[in-house]
Amino acid sequence: MLIMSVESTCDETAVALVRDGRELITDQIFSQADLHAIYGGVVPEIASRGHIEVISQLATRAVETAGVHKSEIDAVAVSYAPGLIGAVLVGVNFAKSAAAALGVPLIPVHHIRAHIAANYLAYPELEPPFMCMAVSGGNTLLVHVKAYTEMEIVGRTRDDAAGECFDKTARVLGLGYPGGAKVDARSRGGNDMKYDLPVSELAGLPYDMSFSGLKTAVINLVHNAQQKGEELDVPSLCASFQRAVSLALVPRAVAAARERDCDRLVVAGGVAANSRIRGDFESAARENGLTLFVPPLKLCGDNGAMVGAQGYYEYMAGNTAGSGLNAYASMDIS
Repeated sequence: MLIMSVESTCDETAVALVRDGRELITDQIFSQADLHAIYGGVVPEIASRGHIEVISQLATRAVETAGVHKSEIDAVAVSYAPGLIGAVLVGVNFAKSAAAALGVPLIPVHHIRAHIAANYLAYPELEPPFMCMAVSGGNTLLVHVKAYTEMEIVGRTRDDAAGECFDKTARVLGLGYPGGAKVDARSRGGNDMKYDLPVSELAGLPYDMSFSGLKTAVINLVHNAQQKGEELDVPSLCASFQRAVSLALVPRAVAAARERDCDRLVVAGGVAANSRIRGDFESAARENGLTLFVPPLKLCGDNGAMVGAQGYYEYMAGNTAGSGLNAYASMDIS
């Protein structure tokens, strides 16, 4: 089954062709990161307009690059939630039009389910059930994936997402946007124990997380140093920050996997590209006898391939939509 898949939930526009949920044929991506960098973060209206400008061209390029005819496309999948509502609407409306024009089914895909499914493209042997830490700029969820379309939230952030915390830290340090890669790069050679940063613990909620306190601690530390004219050790602050984020994510994911008798642990989302977090998950999985699955860097950020991968399993479960499909800024993964 050949699926054309569309992603436009934030500042990446992507159109991919995926076969049977496991084989990536092509993934055409246009990133607006440089455009939003001058504002220090994503401007929703600009993002929406950017998607409109390129989405049709990306679809044409995807078909031409794959060397297939439009008549060979069996369905169109699209991320319809969650995300920046104007941006999501662009992808949803394009996908509805494409499905109608081609006369094929339309498949709605939850964005975080798609991030999890990116691992299916990288690891043909991976099948549910497994425990997954899905961590990105807008969401941080600990998810028990019982089946391809059956998922239970075990834990979640109660405030900021971990990826958002990376972006805010990068901004206050003047590192620029997007923050994740820049904080990671500046952390190299730093002392991760130099700055004592908070790691949240929520009473009675062992798998839930909070990152607002960490974000505030970094901002206050930087502002206090600026007011006193003191010089910060930026590499060590970045390293200490990454350590705090990792301590909030890794132990919870391992504990949840062991509690639910999952021998497979999966990491997904943009923050999965962070070298410290990847390394800590690898060590923890090895120490606890878990098989770890982390997508290659090209599949960590937003892309169309992951939408096509999950779209296949949504279709097999009978989850299709009509022309009335809407976009949603927020929606529970389960």
